[in-house]
Amino acid sequence: MSRVYNFSAGPAVLPEEVLKEAAEEMLDYNGTGMSVMEMSHRSQSFQEIIDTAEADLRELMGIPDNYKVLFLQGGESQQFAMVPMNLMKNKVADYIVTGQWAKKAAAEAKKYGKVNIVASSEDKTFSYIPDCSDLPISEDADYVYICENNTIYGTKYKELPNTKGKTLVADVSSCFLSEPMDVTRYGLICGGVQKNIGPAGTVIVIIREDLITEDVLPGTPTMLQYKTHADAKSLYNTPPAYGIYICGKVFKWLKRQGGLAAMKERNETKAKILYDYLDQSRLFKGTVEPKDRSIMNVPFVTGSSELDAKFVKEAKAAGFESLKGHRSVGGMRASIYNAMPMEGVEALVAFMKKFEEENA
Repeated sequence: MSRVYNFSAGPAVLPEEVLKEAAEEMLDYNGTGMSVMEMSHRSQSFQEIIDTAEADLRELMGIPDNYKVLFLQGGESQQFAMVPMNLMKNKVADYIVTGQWAKKAAAEAKKYGKVNIVASSEDKTFSYIPDCSDLPISEDADYVYICENNTIYGTKYKELPNTKGKTLVADVSSCFLSEPMDVTRYGLICGGVQKNIGPAGTVIVIIREDLITEDVLPGTPTMLQYKTHADAKSLYNTPPAYGIYICGKVFKWLKRQGGLAAMKERNETKAKILYDYLDQSRLFKGTVEPKDRSIMNVPFVTGSSELDAKFVKEAKAAGFESLKGHRSVGGMRASIYNAMPMEGVEALVAFMKKFEEENA
């Protein structure tokens, strides 16, 4: 068996070390004689798994005691509704639209109240992050919502918006645990884990305790109330048990790598290798304004749809998987998450140079 270099945006590459550990434990986890997939979520063995995962995540991110950590289902897309259902007390919220996911989140929130788009980069195909230093924040807004890293378009907030005292809510799906975060600057952080942490089907919500109340919008289902899951410590119903187990292994792996500061340094180095090449290439061109470039998702084009297709086809044959760009953008995209090794990015750049020599 030979492993490809997997540049998929999600579900995405996981640390090989973690996959091997999980494989070894598939039939017998820790002497239980069964797989975590088969294990009762009410068992002591699983309780230890979820408790350890939460403790390690808190340590990695420096999560204060007045924030709850919830392991939920439904993916980040369900949070598009869950956030306004729980937080839209005044039925007003401000959204900054920097890509498809923030746009979809805003559209969903409009079902529950008034949504003000206080900034957007749609005028230039979401290729930049707008200036958020002095936004027209609504006086009665319950929160300000952002998608911090835009998977499709390859942009990333380098500075958080000035919310003028309003609660900041952030979808961090594609930059989760890629660098240190000051959790206290957010009221709620949420993200699907399938891009940078674990298998699809699990979403992590980190929410300040004062935002967890029974005062939700009328008709909000029990399963979509943060209080339901906070009170039950993520065990109100059967959780995505195997996903949580893998996330826990990734948290341990991140700690062994040196934590989030070390990951940021490594991720910036990987991204620089690719961006430096794109900036001098005669064939390939990055699509994002340099100041707003993501270190997780790198979109690029040749300027020719035929050449783009040829590159993707030849790259796949050479062992570089999932480089085709999102259908709404075209071109190519390399997602270089935490688990993408440095040699994977170096090998991709070497292949791109060869392709350029043959096709420029």
